[in-house]
Amino acid sequence: MDFGLVLQTDPPASAVVGLMRRAERNGFRYGWTFDSAVLWQEPFVIYSQILEHTETLTVGPMVTNPGTRTWEVTASTFATLNDMYGNRTVCGIGRGDSAMRVAGRKPNTLARLGEAIGVIRDLAEGREAVVDGQPLQLPWVRDGKLPVWMAAYGPKALALAGQQADGFILQLADPYLTASMVTAVRTAASDAGRDPDSITICVAAPAYVGDDLAHAREQCRWFGGMVGNHVADLVSRYGEHSDLVPEALTAYIKAREGYDYSHHGRAGNPSTDFVPDEIVDRFCLLGPAEAHIEKLKALRELGVDQFAVYNMHDAKEATIDAYGSEIIPALNR
Repeated sequence: MDFGLVLQTDPPASAVVGLMRRAERNGFRYGWTFDSAVLWQEPFVIYSQILEHTETLTVGPMVTNPGTRTWEVTASTFATLNDMYGNRTVCGIGRGDSAMRVAGRKPNTLARLGEAIGVIRDLAEGREAVVDGQPLQLPWVRDGKLPVWMAAYGPKALALAGQQADGFILQLADPYLTASMVTAVRTAASDAGRDPDSITICVAAPAYVGDDLAHAREQCRWFGGMVGNHVADLVSRYGEHSDLVPEALTAYIKAREGYDYSHHGRAGNPSTDFVPDEIVDRFCLLGPAEAHIEKLKALRELGVDQFAVYNMHDAKEATIDAYGSEIIPALNR
């Protein structure tokens, strides 16, 4: 199983680079960041420094979207980093939540997202693609490689990931929901004539190592609110009791009363008081190292190839070190 570290690009950027270097030393193979230009610093600038100061770490956004940058700019940025540092990037992409909403825009449609996946990958790998009716090609790309991994929850998005993406990002670590969604993605891949096992499965969630479970929950409760934004979209689209969206995912947002993006992804987010302990425990990895190992082994059995640690709490360094000393070795013996 691979491991990734997910950070927000809060200033100073040097601290982000430092945590990524620490992660690589501890056996993490991927370095991910949020991508929301108003809330945090521009991640692609920081990726250049992360790549310069690490040896093998693969970096990318978790996740970008098709709306905040034109597709040829996104592709050219990835291709430039790959040309400089040797194909060490991955494009995590979704419809767009905070990046779009904070700027007063709606998330992108799935149709637009599906088109963007193909265009960005083709351009970054040196092939011609059509953007807004115009055939384009980056003539300087040589041997470029850009896997595109799609974040999804709902049935249509899961199907799109299986049909078009190189990887699937699931932002929660509940084994029951993971099993259902991985099956949906791989079934869609098979139905589209693709090898379902060729799709990389990445589960991303907060992890907090320690014996004080109550404190760990409070440090990670924000995650239920972040997931709740996407769940609220699903409920508005499919209805509260739709057979297409499991109640195990939707029931907890009934007490949700709006969301303040100024606290997005941060411990102590006052917009996430509605998230019950049960959801925090199901969606996150909490407790002593043994509890993390047990849950990660269960996820691996479900086909998960990578666990990406959302590291937004008061024990960033300690979590990285605990994973490096105890958890990653236990999963990769």
